[in-house]
Amino acid sequence: IDSFNTASEMLNIKPADSYPRATEHINEMIEMVQSLIDKGHAYVVGHNVYYDVTTFKDYGKLSGNTLDDLNAGARIEVNDEKKNPQDFALWKHDPKHIQQWDSPWGRGFPGWHIECSAMSVKYLGEQFDFHTGGEDNIFPHHECEIAQTEGATDKRWVKYWMHGRFLLFDGEKMSKSKGNLYTIQELVEKGFRKNAIRYALISSHYRQNYNFTFDGLKAAEQAIDKIAQCVFTVEEKAKGNSDTSVRDEVAAFIDKGINAFDEALSDDLNVSKALAAVFELVKDANKLSGPTAAEADAIVGAIEKIDSVLGVLEASEEEIPE
Repeated sequence: IDSFNTASEMLNIKPADSYPRATEHINEMIEMVQSLIDKGHAYVVGHNVYYDVTTFKDYGKLSGNTLDDLNAGARIEVNDEKKNPQDFALWKHDPKHIQQWDSPWGRGFPGWHIECSAMSVKYLGEQFDFHTGGEDNIFPHHECEIAQTEGATDKRWVKYWMHGRFLLFDGEKMSKSKGNLYTIQELVEKGFRKNAIRYALISSHYRQNYNFTFDGLKAAEQAIDKIAQCVFTVEEKAKGNSDTSVRDEVAAFIDKGINAFDEALSDDLNVSKALAAVFELVKDANKLSGPTAAEADAIVGAIEKIDSVLGVLEASEEEIPE
């Protein structure tokens, strides 16, 4: 947790309103499991509780899996307690397990999926707009989350699902065994700027694999410096010019840049396209000769507005090239 918080701070990620821990919400999980039993979506076998996937007609709607296909591809069923091979545990009994809590079904611990449903309902309500995660969460985790949450609330749970693709390093999956796993702190210790790491990580579309490389980090530093240099240059050009007017063509390319940036992000968070709009704005600003003070303020204000989303222009003055 400390490592996550430190890395988040280094990457200029705004903190969430809540950081709930599963172990502090066992009661909420038990209440949701009980509601699923009461509504006929779950059944008790001894001290275990399972979700009956056949009671939820939309099971598979997120991943595209169907119960017929899943059951046809299932291996020999090793748990004869289940009614169906794809039923999943809501509460488990295992005296040897390190986690143990009292429940109506005896001592045990919650299943893998129920914690997310119970905590999200508590903090975000029974319906909310966005649910994110890695592509490996789509099935079974998020599929099961939908089934148990909508089964308990009888409401559509999430409007939009956003699943990020895997991060690669030099074209390979990151792993300790390959020695290509780096923490944010280690990258900083190698001399890379924090804002460049952030820029690199957000620069590709989240639905595409991102190939993380050291060369890519150097390119990210250059991209940030190009934006920062634009701010510096425009302000320098405007020194001594106290004119408060803004020419129509200047106002036009500023509005065009901001609108293009907003439209790109509104298109399934297309950051790549949004960054292209930023550099088009930078190009137009750099070509401007004799900007007025008001024009410089407008250009810098537009870039700062954009950076309120990107969060990469927080380099110190000595990091901005002269």
